[in-house]
Amino acid sequence: MRSGFSALKSLGLVFSVAVVFLIAGCSDSTSPVNSEIENLASAVSNDGTSLSAKSSKGNMGVNVLLNTAVTDAILADLGKYGKVRDILYKVSAVTMLAKADQIPEIQALPFVTAANPDAERYGRPVDLVPYADFVDGLNTWDQDAINVSAGPGFGTRSVAFTGNGVFVAVLDTGLKDLWRMYFPEERIAEEYAKSFGGGGMEMGNVSEQPNKWEHDNDSHGTHVTSTIIGYSFRGTPVGGTAPGATIIPVKVLGQSGWGWSSVIARGIEYIGDLKAGPLADYPVVINMSLGGPVLDAVEQAAIDYAVAQGVIICASAGNHGMGGMGYPGAYPPVISAAASGWIYEWQPFPNGGWWYNLDVADPINPSDFYIADFSSRELAGQDLDIAAPGSWVVGPYQLQSGKTSYYYLGGTSMASPHVAGVVALMLEKNPLLTAAEAEAILEGSAVPLPAGMRTVIGPSGVYEDYTWGSDATGAGLLDAAAAVSATP
Repeated sequence: MRSGFSALKSLGLVFSVAVVFLIAGCSDSTSPVNSEIENLASAVSNDGTSLSAKSSKGNMGVNVLLNTAVTDAILADLGKYGKVRDILYKVSAVTMLAKADQIPEIQALPFVTAANPDAERYGRPVDLVPYADFVDGLNTWDQDAINVSAGPGFGTRSVAFTGNGVFVAVLDTGLKDLWRMYFPEERIAEEYAKSFGGGGMEMGNVSEQPNKWEHDNDSHGTHVTSTIIGYSFRGTPVGGTAPGATIIPVKVLGQSGWGWSSVIARGIEYIGDLKAGPLADYPVVINMSLGGPVLDAVEQAAIDYAVAQGVIICASAGNHGMGGMGYPGAYPPVISAAASGWIYEWQPFPNGGWWYNLDVADPINPSDFYIADFSSRELAGQDLDIAAPGSWVVGPYQLQSGKTSYYYLGGTSMASPHVAGVVALMLEKNPLLTAAEAEAILEGSAVPLPAGMRTVIGPSGVYEDYTWGSDATGAGLLDAAAAVSATP
């Protein structure tokens, strides 16, 4: 864990105790801020099912993927093993309430492709460091690092496209009550915003929750959104990767920043339906800064459905280091993002302004960057695509209700929205790009980052060594200017 963790322990103690009781024995591929929770990862079974679920004979949420369309006869047959709670007609799947020891019987039914306990998903950042002296909003280091801007200051944007006309669905925790103090209303598609809840915690029931998308307690989705479109720092604009894009907030994670694959599948299907319907004439991107240890079959089917409608999906690689990638990021049709950092982070500078006042070299110099130790490495059968800034990215993050505040966050959750934003720029130039084409362009235009080691000063002033291999970088560092230029 990075040295910045020590600054969090006093803030996260109560949270860590509460969450330990909620998720004991469950995997967390996008690690929360607490080392106590990270230690629980070793208690996960090989198939990703929580130990509490495997040992229980009681009722639980079960996701069932069918090999045919949902019919009344099939629903009646499934009803013999439990109660069907929700139906995903477009992906031929149901969620249901059933007993753990009935899952093998459900799996054996001739019309069932897969059945498994609902899987937990997390989107918490790894690092969180407050900084009191945020000055006038400028192009920040992370946007400079991906060649969206040519340097610090106002008016230095170097990519002509802004993502205008592109919808980016942020499947996350939703937005804070004060989101209008961070984002202009015209950049948030309130008419399409949605909240889904339930899942495993409600024994298979997935429900819609009107207006809850804008009452998030966690701030994760707000910070992720700020990377894509930028944000207001008390009236001063701070640039984003695709400031002209329109955000569709879809709350699929709960108020504590975690949720279930069944709920995420519902959110993905919803965006696929929008692309097939009212947004048929617009490019649509999904960003998912979340993940878990296994790919749920229903979640996979939802991804396949959305991609088939023309949606391009980006996701975080996970914050589990050598433990491997999280899903859905590791699933090949998804464009996954590892977390890179800049060697000049936390360098002494007047007023502490390295994040907005130091110039990242152009063109991108791979020797100036490293891969964060928490960033998930690619294991056999997993697909890591590209690396993007995920270390000490500044954005709105509230710890007190009703009071605006801004934090540095670190995690692959922060890397993924950079990639989604660049995809939005590419889609503005060519709205007909497919997911496969976009991934190929991103990888082909990336700056290779060979395996290596960097010594970097941390927020506490202590130098740390970061090392990584070829399994940590994907194709290399994200280059927005090169990707847009390579887009036909």
